[in-house]
Amino acid sequence: MFELSLMCPENRVETLSDALDALDALSVSVEDADAQTDAEQALFGEPGMPPPKDGWQRSRISALYASEALAKEALALLMAQDFFADCQTLGIQEVPEQDWVRLTQSQFTPVDITPEFWIVPTWHEPPAQARIIIRLDPGLAFGTGTHPTTRMCLRWIARHGSPDGTRIENNLGRVLDYGCGSGILAIGAAKFGATDIDAVDIDDAAVESTVLNAQANDVRLNAGLPDAVSGVYHTVLANILASPLKVLAPLLWSRVAPGGSLVLAGILERQADELKEAYAPYCQLKIADQEDGWILMTATR
Repeated sequence: MFELSLMCPENRVETLSDALDALDALSVSVEDADAQTDAEQALFGEPGMPPPKDGWQRSRISALYASEALAKEALALLMAQDFFADCQTLGIQEVPEQDWVRLTQSQFTPVDITPEFWIVPTWHEPPAQARIIIRLDPGLAFGTGTHPTTRMCLRWIARHGSPDGTRIENNLGRVLDYGCGSGILAIGAAKFGATDIDAVDIDDAAVESTVLNAQANDVRLNAGLPDAVSGVYHTVLANILASPLKVLAPLLWSRVAPGGSLVLAGILERQADELKEAYAPYCQLKIADQEDGWILMTATR
């Protein structure tokens, strides 16, 4: 496999990427050519939303080809185009063969939620101290336990649930996981004593992922699209993002039973006041946990 590397200005990124794709590149990636220097630019975007910019002021584009001849042919065709005038060729080099499956797996190791509660990929042995385990591999849907928002939600579940059902006063009761992604929060609730769980998402791939992950963890839950939600719940979990959480305020609060808890994540510390204002007509949100600039907000009905 061979990598063709190019440099181009921001206004050529989309055109050049599309051209490489049309020239049968196996993959095309874009990164900041000034990364790890004082000139590095940070670009922030939200999942499911268009990127804020197509690239950086100086973008490095890498395209993979099956052979050196194909990479050279693609470069020759690109250099003949008018839009390549402001671009620069960095080179063509062979990419060493690697065990990509093993390399990917090495990046995902067991994640501790509490000293006894762990998220463990299927290719790892559980740590000796782990009493409660969720088996979860990286997939199409968001939620592997590594992000602070997921970890905070799972910590909340661990504090308020009970794996053996003895802490009845803190029982999770009927649970709604709204925007379930991989289903990790719903599965966590099942591991901590919840027995009536609805997990919903607008993405069919997330629903399918939740079903498969629940089966792999030997837990029972109901997974479907949001129109499958019915009645009220003692625990309503929503780990999404601040913008949709604000829009969903009346809907989510309407699903919280008397005495029940609303648990919200996907919120940056600087967004706390926005969320409090959005939910003020219904409840008083408070910050229950924080990690790496993210916060968990909760309210009780």
